[in-house]
Amino acid sequence: MRYAVIMAGGSGRRLWPLSRTGRPKQLLPLIGRKSLLELAVERLTGAFEPEHLWIITGDQYAGAIRQALPDVPAGNVIGEPVGRDTANAIALGAELIAAKDPSATMAVFTADHVIRPKERFVQAVAAACDAAESHPDALVTFGIRPTWPHTGLGYIHCGGEVANGLHQVLGFKEKPERPVARQYVEDGRHFWNSGMFVWTVATIRAAIRKHLPDTAGKLQPVGEAAARGQDIAPLLAEIYPSLEKISIDFAVMEKARRVLMVELSCEWLDIGSWPALADVSEPDDEGNTLVAENAVVIDGGQNILVTEDDHLLAVMGVDDCIVVHSPDATLVCKKSDAQRLKELVEELARRFGQRYL
Repeated sequence: MRYAVIMAGGSGRRLWPLSRTGRPKQLLPLIGRKSLLELAVERLTGAFEPEHLWIITGDQYAGAIRQALPDVPAGNVIGEPVGRDTANAIALGAELIAAKDPSATMAVFTADHVIRPKERFVQAVAAACDAAESHPDALVTFGIRPTWPHTGLGYIHCGGEVANGLHQVLGFKEKPERPVARQYVEDGRHFWNSGMFVWTVATIRAAIRKHLPDTAGKLQPVGEAAARGQDIAPLLAEIYPSLEKISIDFAVMEKARRVLMVELSCEWLDIGSWPALADVSEPDDEGNTLVAENAVVIDGGQNILVTEDDHLLAVMGVDDCIVVHSPDATLVCKKSDAQRLKELVEELARRFGQRYL
């Protein structure tokens, strides 16, 4: 059987003041009044049975996610006591799926992207699952053909096609300098690393045992407890703080003997900051992005206005600004300063403690 794991643990401080400690960015209703996590689950509808869908998140978000996604079994929403990066989240998901079906195929997705159209995405997922089952010794990843020299993403270096749309992976490249990124775009052999994967449970468990044996050994009792129907929360609380914090790319993918890549021919957008909303929303005639019930802009263009309630946002005579309203905090900044929000959040913590975080 085929199972899917959605990793949904990030906090998203660059989307403050809506994203807070107890409410991560993947739960914000920003795209057509739906959250990124809801959209992620919708994309997988039809490709995976609801009971075969797992969500790995932070303990502090698990309750809110269960409430937001009533069609996902509550027991399939797993809270990590502390964040230990993607390698451990994936290892945990593999143990829980193996407890139900040791011969399963496991797909891993992120919860912080807009991917469309759905039909093309589902086709790529099916192709990746077929590839993982046809080549059980391989780990399969998804790559996006780059459209510009992005320096904030990793790249996948590909060789020839194994089959239509399926490539042999020659290596992984870290976030490059712009001249190198430009070369990657031009040579046609490098793809953006999506951070999404497919493999058989047996293959990924074997890879983790080989390359991350401490994690494998410590999480094995969790899978055994799950197979017996026991509550795994106490075990996770005991084990998780001692796990090495490391990504699946560093821990496994860059060391794996055989990796294949399915090209994901979709629009793939990271909603990691407020300016990114302009890429996924329909602007008004002046280029303003209005994610608000009530918003008015006079003599202004290319602004982003966001509020979740009926609070009126009125802007006049300004361009290229971000205005975000929440019940207890309002952000006003230039779009060019949006990447400095982590700096602002750190200053808020210094002045006010956790009050506004």
